[in-house]
Amino acid sequence: QVQLVESGGGLVQAGGSLRLSCAASGIIFRFADMGWYRQAPGKQRELVAVITSGGKANYVDSVNGRFTISRDNAKNTVYLQMNSLKPEDTAVYYCNAGSWRYNYWGQGTQVTVSS
Repeated sequence: QVQLVESGGGLVQAGGSLRLSCAASGIIFRFADMGWYRQAPGKQRELVAVITSGGKANYVDSVNGRFTISRDNAKNTVYLQMNSLKPEDTAVYYCNAGSWRYNYWGQGTQVTVSS
């Protein structure tokens, strides 16, 4: 059974920080590419950040320089450190685990940034 369990979302003021965590089970974590997506009301889900099994990270332009994705293979966990948060970062954030064989999603966690 595959599970992606997210935590760390919440309410924060503009300029503040949050760290999201996603703990994976049921997959060989070190072989998976891990990503964070977000979806705001009325908008399509977008890729925020991805980190490959080899540790290469990429970001959407709107968060580049503010967010950092990282992974701890010993803990089967991927993180998203979010700094200098803006109201436009408000969305449901989803964890994703993927490879050439599978693609799994977490349940989503709400991030709300007040102005």
